[in-house]
Order: sequence, then structure tokens, then C-alpha cells
Amino acid sequence: MTEVSKEEFGVIPGQGSVEKWKLKSQSVTIEIISLGCIITSLKTQDKNGEMDDIVLGFDILEGYLTNPRYFGAVVGRVANRIAKGKFTIDGKGYQLAINNGPNSLHGGLKGFDKAIWTSEATADGVRLSLTSRDGEEGYPGELSATVTYSLQGDTLTAQYHASSSQATPINLTNHSYFNLAGHGTPDIYDHQVSITADAYLPVDDTMIPTGEIRAVDGSPFDLRKPVLIGPRLKEVPGPGFDHNFCLSSPGEPPEERPCARVHHPKSGRVLEVSTTQPGVQFYTANFLDGSLRGKGGATYPKHSAFCLETQNWPNAVNQPEFPNTLLRPGEAYSHTTRFSFTTA
Repeated sequence: MTEVSKEEFGVIPGQGSVEKWKLKSQSVTIEIISLGCIITSLKTQDKNGEMDDIVLGFDILEGYLTNPRYFGAVVGRVANRIAKGKFTIDGKGYQLAINNGPNSLHGGLKGFDKAIWTSEATADGVRLSLTSRDGEEGYPGELSATVTYSLQGDTLTAQYHASSSQATPINLTNHSYFNLAGHGTPDIYDHQVSITADAYLPVDDTMIPTGEIRAVDGSPFDLRKPVLIGPRLKEVPGPGFDHNFCLSSPGEPPEERPCARVHHPKSGRVLEVSTTQPGVQFYTANFLDGSLRGKGGATYPKHSAFCLETQNWPNAVNQPEFPNTLLRPGEAYSHTTRFSFTTA
């Protein structure tokens, strides 16, 4: 049985009230705000039954108004990067705002993470809804989107649905930063990770996939068996992991499949992720630098968390060989991701 409750989290002048929803089961307590569908707190038990908050975030609304690293948010209309912010649909070109080097990232200057969503209770969670107008952030079509968070026992399910009045790219995901030792712990080097992917996408120096789908065999990206994150980060070129792992091949139907497992031996906490999406972006918080003041005054330095962003492949709108990311009128966008929190 899940307890569902809400209260006001704060008010954004000119935009309205932001609600905070609490979902509580016997083993997990989650707090979600209607700004950006942000997961602000996620408390789970360790092997001794002690509860800790395992996601990064802020204590008050003001922190989330800028939220430059997208803590806990649903990002869109298109998560991840679009090369040079450009794409073409049916012969017509579109230009988005550039907000990440030469590229467009996570929906633009004011993406879905900065919008107040309408929210309503469900039997075991909350459903959040948003209408994105035609032309917003440069994207074509009026898009109606819903995100439903449901908590059943030790499993959080996120369901994403959308429809559009015109053909548009879409790619929705949740950008929670996890540290299974508890947020505010300085690094994730003692976590073990496995990702069930036979291939990954190499990237250029602006983090755009080159177009190659490369087998993980014999590389630092082979995470098919559990590896300790700390030593493996020393083998990865660049500042850390920020790569798409390919969970299925282009054209495969969207079937839910296990994609990742992270274990923190000291606390015993285990996070297991399954999804219908064709990819997962594994990110090791390479761009955190300790400058953000988080919950309880915590600082969040480089490599103090990890993200498992289940999504379509980055820049798919410009790569015909990648899984389709276009949503056309009359079609339904529908994806599910589950996060299970246990101990071992």
C-alpha cells in the first residue's frame, strides 16, 4: 500500500504554485515537485534498515529555479544533445537555441524541467501533465505530455506519454543523480555498475555521437559484468562516462528489458533499472564541481553521483540509422522505466 499526499512547496511569481507530492511505501519514500516533475528526495533502506536520501537536490524551491545540472528533473522536449541545434523534418529546417557548447541540450533554454506541470493523485502515485505550445523553444507542433510516477513496494515506475499536432522529435527522461551511499557522499568510486549493452556510441569533442555503433568488447565501456566505478573511470577517455549504451538495435519493437544494476557494497543498497527505451545514458557527474550548495548544506563535487537516463539515442533526429525519434500526428509516444531499490 502506497501513501500519497501533497503540500505546497513554494510559489514562482508570475507562474504559480509548486506542489510537492510524497509517495511512501514500507521501504521507499519519494518526494516529487510539480516544477519539472523533479524528484527532490528518494529515501531507501540500507542493509541495516537505516533510511538515507540517495538523490542529489536542494532544500528549497529557489535552488530548482536555475538547477543548472537538471537534478531530478524530467528533461525535454528532447533529452540529451542535438548537433548544432538543427534538424530537418519533411524538408523543413528547424533551429533551436544553443545552450551547450555548439549544441542544444535537454530541450533548450527553458525546457520541460523549468515548467510547472499540472498534477493529480493516482492510486499509488502522481500524474503530471504539460502542454508545450507549437514553436516553443523552436520545436514544431503542440505537444501534450504526461509523466506518471507510481510507487509499489520497492519499485518506482515512470511512465511517459505524449501526442503532437505536428511531426516533432521527442525524447523524455528523468535526470536524477544517485549516490547509493547517500547524497553528499563525496564520490561513487566504491559503487559497482553493470549495464546490459553490447554496444555504445562514441562521441566527438562536443559530446555528439559520431554515428558509429561500436561494440564494447575489449574496451572500458564493457560493463556487462559488474565493475568498480573508481578504477574504471581511470580507463575512460575524458572526464568520465557520459555515453549512450545501446540496449536494442534500431527498428526493434520497444520491449521492457533490464538495462542496469548498481550495487554499493558498504550500505548494501542495490538499484536495478529496466526500460522500454533503446538506450541509457550513463553519466558520472563529470561537470559537478562542488559549487552548488545542496540539501542540508551538502556540496556535490565531480563524480559524486551517477545518472542512468533511459532514452532514445542522442542526436537521433539527425542520424537516420539511429532509432526513430519522430512523433507524428495520430501516433502515441509511450515509454516505461522502472527503478527498483533493494539490498544485497
